[in-house]
Amino acid sequence: MSRILVTVATLATVISPAAAADMPRFPPLMPVAPVSWNWTGLYWGAHVGGSFGSSSFSDPAGPGLYGGSVRSPAALAGIQVGYNYQPNANWLIGVEADLSSMNAKGTNTCMASSGLFISSNCRVRQDALATLTGRAGFVTGPGGRTLLYAKGGAAYLSERLDIAVGYPLGNLTAANDGRWGWTVGAGIERALAPAWSVKLEYNYADFGSRDMATPDSERLVPGVGSFATPQGTSRVEQDLHAVKVGLNLKFGGDVDARFDDYHLRGTQAGVDVVERGAVEVGGRVWYSSGRFQKDLGGTFDQGNQNFLISRLTYQNTAVSGEAFGRIEGPYDTFLKGFAGGGTLLTGHMNDEDWIASDGIPYSNTLSDPVRGSIAYATVDVGYNLVHGPDYKFGGFVGYNYYRENKSAYGCVQTAGATSLVCAQPISDAVLAITQNDTWHSLRVGLNGEIGLGRGVKLSADAAYLPYVKTFGTDTHLLRTDVADKVSPSQGTGQGVQLEAVLSYQLNSAFSIGAGARYWAMWATTNAYTNIFGTECPCQTQPARTERYGTFLQAAYKFDSL
Repeated sequence: MSRILVTVATLATVISPAAAADMPRFPPLMPVAPVSWNWTGLYWGAHVGGSFGSSSFSDPAGPGLYGGSVRSPAALAGIQVGYNYQPNANWLIGVEADLSSMNAKGTNTCMASSGLFISSNCRVRQDALATLTGRAGFVTGPGGRTLLYAKGGAAYLSERLDIAVGYPLGNLTAANDGRWGWTVGAGIERALAPAWSVKLEYNYADFGSRDMATPDSERLVPGVGSFATPQGTSRVEQDLHAVKVGLNLKFGGDVDARFDDYHLRGTQAGVDVVERGAVEVGGRVWYSSGRFQKDLGGTFDQGNQNFLISRLTYQNTAVSGEAFGRIEGPYDTFLKGFAGGGTLLTGHMNDEDWIASDGIPYSNTLSDPVRGSIAYATVDVGYNLVHGPDYKFGGFVGYNYYRENKSAYGCVQTAGATSLVCAQPISDAVLAITQNDTWHSLRVGLNGEIGLGRGVKLSADAAYLPYVKTFGTDTHLLRTDVADKVSPSQGTGQGVQLEAVLSYQLNSAFSIGAGARYWAMWATTNAYTNIFGTECPCQTQPARTERYGTFLQAAYKFDSL
């Protein structure tokens, strides 16, 4: 009789309609508490992510009219090694060292104290970042497998800085060395198995200031002539923000082992059935800011991109809607992606020129507003390296498409001689310049997802773009001195794309969430333009674009296909 009662109770549990769609199809017969785990020990691992650096160049001649700060986004990848000591159930201390390779390349105007002075182009290239930090963390969650931590210590940045005077001088000063600074950060790490853990981390690094010589230049005195200006000293202040997604492995750990309670929560008869075949679809609204910049070189030499004759910089905000989805395939594979589009809400454009041989030492005009649209799509195919009932972590390869069309209206002279093209303001109802660009990118990255309890989930995506190809078309509608007003351009380069989402499961199918996203792509290799239809040899024209912002999302999950 007792055997019959046990059998009936078991069947009632299995067929219960209240079982959540994303829970195992064969629940455990008895609840089992997760086995406590200790973080103590040596570990090593790898990470990928992105960084955003800012370098501020002071002008020895006085406050600058424009520019002075160089943005240097980068993709980064590297390794870390550390030691944790957990003296009790709730607290942890440790030490960690990491080394990241970077590919930051940023430029902006500097030394622009006057439109009568031949200002410069400041360029920042960063190739490595290293930190040595102490960690202190709070251990929480079932089995003590979640770690919330803060860290701080020393940081080292390897870089090269250039200051190059505009056309026609091209005088250059450079600093090619490294800088020490300090760093602080915070993160969350989750033990996925006795040997494996995954982390999402943010770091801020400050490298203080240093002095750097500025090159000789010239100043124009109307009615008199031009006069040489001697070298000066610029104070360069730098900081950096970095986001990393990493995977750690304990020294001496069994790479195939899983926690003792894993089979009671996520498998049946040795077969993992967690989310296999599950499909999640949803929609998002993304509010973003964007920045697009292209530099027109004063020479045809691709290796000399410092020496400029013109630069266009667009800044804008946009709102877009998108659909997204993810399918958990067989053999631990997955397919994910999204597609969307929207409109520019606000924007303006600065057009700079250095043509001292034509009597224009430095000109800067402002066009406002900028109207237009954005469209984008991404598809990734990946493999879950480790996964369980409430976590997954894997790598992927994919493709990203991004298009941005911009139309700049009106024109006002903000720096330069009163005889220039926009000395008499042009109405903001008049279309002045259009800029249409398409970016195609190969993505390689890591994707992770962990449950934080009570229906809360954190997911993150970090992608390096090893190959980026861009095509652009610039139309100067108000030019009357050229027969062809269209300038096509192209180039190749790299980039980085980061995304993090915090979501809440309302029930077994529906979830809502909020997230943040950062994209940066730059084409600095074989980057050129057939300016106004001229034949090659072509002028250099490296281009850079960024888009970043926050989004809200809602999603629905199907248990299987």
